[in-house]
Amino acid sequence: MEAEERSSEDDNTPVYLVLGAAGGVGSELVKRLRLRGARVIRAVRNIEPAALEPSSDSSPLIEFDACDMKQMQDCFDTARNFYGRLDGVACCVGSILLKPAHLTSDQDWQSIISVNLSSAFAAVKFASKIMMGRGGSIVLVSSCAARFGLPNHEAIAAAKAGVEGLVRSAAATYSRHQIRVNCVSPGMLKTKLTQSIRSNEMQLQASTEMHPLGRIGEAADVAALMDWLLGDESGWVTGQCIAVDGGLSSMRSSRTQRTSSNAVPASG
Repeated sequence: MEAEERSSEDDNTPVYLVLGAAGGVGSELVKRLRLRGARVIRAVRNIEPAALEPSSDSSPLIEFDACDMKQMQDCFDTARNFYGRLDGVACCVGSILLKPAHLTSDQDWQSIISVNLSSAFAAVKFASKIMMGRGGSIVLVSSCAARFGLPNHEAIAAAKAGVEGLVRSAAATYSRHQIRVNCVSPGMLKTKLTQSIRSNEMQLQASTEMHPLGRIGEAADVAALMDWLLGDESGWVTGQCIAVDGGLSSMRSSRTQRTSSNAVPASG
């Protein structure tokens, strides 16, 4: 992708990079950021789905592989070269695997770590270099599985727990540069990522019942919090991993008494 360079140094319009912008949460976040007048650079795995909704400005649309460190760096170089600044980054890249540890192959494990943890590390690594001069906000995505034991979530729970550790350490490291690092921890959401799980009536009912608020989350529920964490309104918030899970990770739902003890809820 070739893009004409243009400077955003002379105005106060914020510039954001959304990694995984074609996904459920990522696309919702892009909409919210645009509504408040921000410039949004979208990075997607497959450029076709995102291209169906044209950009409201001339911001770049980048096709990339989040598991490739060089391509991740290229995303940030494009943002810096195009606008001369970067005020916030949201890493909405992710995957899910529902297998017990003894059935998880080496390939499964490497894929989960690469997509969910290595991509988050790369986002911090490259964003911090650009933001060090003027500050900014980095928002990552964890999962309720990182803090609430769920059967068959060993690999994804380990990866997302790594994300939460990364958030706290990076927030401490870069606070003196006015770079804030936070993450959101969703429960199960109505996105393409969980379509196969939600199509199973038993799993869907079990997961719904496990959430104290009695429903599966919407992508907009998470995007709204990410939008806030990227903006100036959350300027005194850093090092936080905030649950957006209908209460799943902090309380027991009375509804679970009506579900079978053998039913296994899924998060993602």
